[in-house]
Amino acid sequence: MTTSAARPATTQSGDPRLAGLIEAARALQPRTVALRRQVHKRPELGLKLPLTQAAVLHALEGLPLEITTGKSTDSVVAVLHGARPGPTVLLRADMDALPLTEQTGCAFASEVHGTMHACGHDTHVAMLASAARLLCARREALNGHVVFMFQPGEEGHHGAKHMIDEGVLGASGLLANKALALHITSTVRSGVITSRPGPIMAAADVFRVRVVGRGGHASQPHKALDPVPAAAAMVGALQTMITRRVATTEPAVLTVAKIAAGTTNNIIPEIAELEGTIRTLSETTRSQVHTEAKRICEHTAAAYGCSATFQIERGYPITVNDPEVAANVLDLATSVLGARYSEPMAEPMMGAEDFSYVARQIPGTMAFLGACPPSIGLDEAAPNHSNRVLFDEAAMEHGVAMYAAFALDALR
Repeated sequence: MTTSAARPATTQSGDPRLAGLIEAARALQPRTVALRRQVHKRPELGLKLPLTQAAVLHALEGLPLEITTGKSTDSVVAVLHGARPGPTVLLRADMDALPLTEQTGCAFASEVHGTMHACGHDTHVAMLASAARLLCARREALNGHVVFMFQPGEEGHHGAKHMIDEGVLGASGLLANKALALHITSTVRSGVITSRPGPIMAAADVFRVRVVGRGGHASQPHKALDPVPAAAAMVGALQTMITRRVATTEPAVLTVAKIAAGTTNNIIPEIAELEGTIRTLSETTRSQVHTEAKRICEHTAAAYGCSATFQIERGYPITVNDPEVAANVLDLATSVLGARYSEPMAEPMMGAEDFSYVARQIPGTMAFLGACPPSIGLDEAAPNHSNRVLFDEAAMEHGVAMYAAFALDALR
């Protein structure tokens, strides 16, 4: 969705290194929009994204970049060597979609049933490709190197970890010194850059509980050990545990998202199963919730005469922004876009991100780019991961400019 939302006519900064970035990003906007819509129409899931990879490679053709593709994933790494030696900055965009059927009514809606770019990764791809083009045009201003990281498999497939294992943080023998990932969001005013120091997104872990009883006839529960009441009791007990065992100053979310048991109305099943997510913002709380949840489930099952096995599948770590880098991004947003487009983020989000793997190894920050369509109220906008989510494409000009500004500032 393209709009004519108010944007600064020119770059706000008096810094000559950052001069003209908005104008340059605006000139590239037709390319940015075209690539975004191409990727949006043909979304792909997971680590293998051949169509998306091909679109990225085509968008980078003819640029003075050293390009490699992944072995375990369909990733793309492009390295721009500046005019003079210096440090290395990494800019990241994730590329994969979600298993949803789109219902936005867009003219460029997904043509793949059951798959949709509902988290905006298509915009990330397009913004980073245009930022690469912009920075190539300003290669003479770069004292160092820029690594453009086009990453598959963010949606639960640990794509960043695959790319780190294949050497993206030391691409072309260059150790990255600083990193930025932008993430578009439909629930922040269009064009606004927002971030914060320290934890910005949560660790995400999956828990699974298998409650084992003894099956029997539904008319004779006393002759069976019904696992269903035990599983139901666990749901309430787990919620109580969060409120009574975890300090109110330590954010933690535990959601039971799936309960499964039985086959028909007149049979008491032998097994009931629970599945859900645990989100935390510190490793101490993460370990505590894991331990307490296991204890609750095993003891509740025992109280009903059943047994339980509790398993944790550890997901993405906590995404922790480097304080200096986060502050630098907000300062750059003020300089390049204007003060009204730079907002400190008050609270972390309990969503999770595999950029966390990058930020654990080098100073980096995740920042959000608002893209709520101006015709929709912030409270009414469908959120990321909704099959009805819409993003204001005009906001991508700010994303392109910010990626470029981050590199130019780091390699001055």
